[in-house]
Amino acid sequence: MKLAAQFTIAAALLGFAQAAAAAPAADKPAFVFTAIPDQDETRLAERFGKVAAYLEGKLGVPVRYVPVKSYPAAVTSFVNGDVQLAWFGGITGVQARAKVPGSQAIAQGAEDTAFKSYMIANAATGLKSAPDIQKAIAGHTFTFGARTSTSGRVMPEYYLRRTFDDKAPEQVFPRVGFSGDHSRTIQLVQSGAYDVGVVDYSVWDLDRKAGVVDESKVSVIWQSPPFPDYQWTIRGDADATFGAGFTQKVKDTLVGIADPAILAPFGRSKFVPADNAEYAPVEVVAKAAGLLN
Repeated sequence: MKLAAQFTIAAALLGFAQAAAAAPAADKPAFVFTAIPDQDETRLAERFGKVAAYLEGKLGVPVRYVPVKSYPAAVTSFVNGDVQLAWFGGITGVQARAKVPGSQAIAQGAEDTAFKSYMIANAATGLKSAPDIQKAIAGHTFTFGARTSTSGRVMPEYYLRRTFDDKAPEQVFPRVGFSGDHSRTIQLVQSGAYDVGVVDYSVWDLDRKAGVVDESKVSVIWQSPPFPDYQWTIRGDADATFGAGFTQKVKDTLVGIADPAILAPFGRSKFVPADNAEYAPVEVVAKAAGLLN
């Protein structure tokens, strides 16, 4: 009986010890992140679910991905402190960092240092890639992606205005739309709902690989000059919330991702360090377009 009692007491003490050891982990605040909804929701859930699991395993805190419905909603969540990290486009990143002191761009895809937009056209238009193709699209219906998309609206519009003597798109095209995301833009142009559109080149490539692009119906007719785009941005108060050095730890963890299963859904070969200064050209265009007011 005494031996049994001793085992019971020992087991109880072990249980208390395990509970005590687990308590600090349970008490740690969750590290929450979001992303601009630039393509199919199912694809985004798969992509960022893998990122959340990876970060949680490396950072030692609970990590959660929270989807949002629009580009402005991603910025608002970041500004309000509902999330501490976000995968932004160039414009949304500039907008968010302008409103949250100390926020930093910490990592980007290797391809994001020289990103590009594709202009695509429905085959029925007869438009083909050519040196003066931008002039040839005048008079056709045209769709952008989201209104604050760097590659799906802001940078393409910047180049269009340079081509058409600073005329607004509405002065060049009989109908101008905003699809909301790149995958939707591809489908609208492919179906003939719009003659021409602009998209993130990496989403075009991913959709082609997924078999949802019919190149007998839609094709790339123009490629933009390079510009900086997507990046991971973290709030300036992350260290105060999660401990000294946490921001650097997140940066190192993102840059250290080598698993193709995580990188492939991004259409990126790897993540590399980033900083706010790299996005100065995008900030200039955003200010000129009135997107930082």
